[in-house]
Amino acid sequence: MKGRILVINTGSTSSKIAVYDAGEKLFETNLTHSAEEVARYESVMDQTEMRRDAIISFLDEKGISLVTIDIAMARGGLITPIRTGVYEVNQDMRDALKAGREGVHACNLSALLADDIAVMVNAARDAAGVETRCRAFIADPPMADEMLPEVKVGGLPEFPRRTLFHALNSRAMVRRYARSVGKTNKDVTVIVAHMGGGSSVSLHRNGLVIDVNDSLGGDGPISPERAGSVPGFPLVEMCFSGEYTKDQVKKKLVGRGGAVAYFGTNDFRELVAKAQAGDKDCETFIKGYCISFAKYIGAVATVVCGKVDAIILTGGIAYSEMIANDIKDRVSFIAPVEVYPGENELESLAENGYGILSGEFEIKEYINPINN
Repeated sequence: MKGRILVINTGSTSSKIAVYDAGEKLFETNLTHSAEEVARYESVMDQTEMRRDAIISFLDEKGISLVTIDIAMARGGLITPIRTGVYEVNQDMRDALKAGREGVHACNLSALLADDIAVMVNAARDAAGVETRCRAFIADPPMADEMLPEVKVGGLPEFPRRTLFHALNSRAMVRRYARSVGKTNKDVTVIVAHMGGGSSVSLHRNGLVIDVNDSLGGDGPISPERAGSVPGFPLVEMCFSGEYTKDQVKKKLVGRGGAVAYFGTNDFRELVAKAQAGDKDCETFIKGYCISFAKYIGAVATVVCGKVDAIILTGGIAYSEMIANDIKDRVSFIAPVEVYPGENELESLAENGYGILSGEFEIKEYINPINN
């Protein structure tokens, strides 16, 4: 593999970056931004300059000359649902991310930062007499939508099912599995269960994600901080009880749900340790967590009539053998189960970057429907 790639993945209080050279990771770091620093800005979208300067300063400390960067790869933000793949950052995408019509989240900054840094790289290349251009891209944004029309049907026409999931890691894990069996992602049918801060179960067939839950919208398995799917009537009663505001109810579903609601912690390592030490409440919850994933895995398998080549367990919680083995026992009758633990976002972005440089991946154009 040839080329040097800068990878950017922004979170609420940190900016993860890595530099890859000729396919090897030179370094990875997590640039943290203090609560006081973040509080100075009215909106997360106002933090672009601050975070960009922090990245540039760190690259300088590491002796990474801007001229040497060939591609800036960014985590995709919340933009109008589009197909999976790699997209070059353009003005339409910048406008959509800044507007935040699909939601304002720190991940929206990644593409803006990558594009700004690419501009700086090209200015440095011009000064050095280097003709080749640095370009900025995103890959597999979380709202990527390739769902079959029939799986979008919900119980009410006002509530069609929508997609919001861990597209970047999930698709990278499908490619990893496909390579292991001598195929491409277009030749396999795979279910990916991502078990991290959020939970998603996605069905991949012929290179497309044809069914998946909305991991941020109250749909799916239990997670450390999210309730997943909850019964409708009790939720209606809660909403109209007069005890909660709209934002408080949303927070109970996303942020204060799941393990946080039961135990006041989002650390599954702590819960697993307690369960293994004999804590019955933790043991019951962990089993319930595993069953919630197994049910969703079984459900999406029916979309393809059970014709599944493999089931992949991934995400940070997949490091737990107790959890991975429990889910394996429940779903291995459907297909063989592979465990690829970790979030793998930086690695996945780098893989997409080298796919661009090699010409393996098609570069797509983002078109903002609001502008056109």
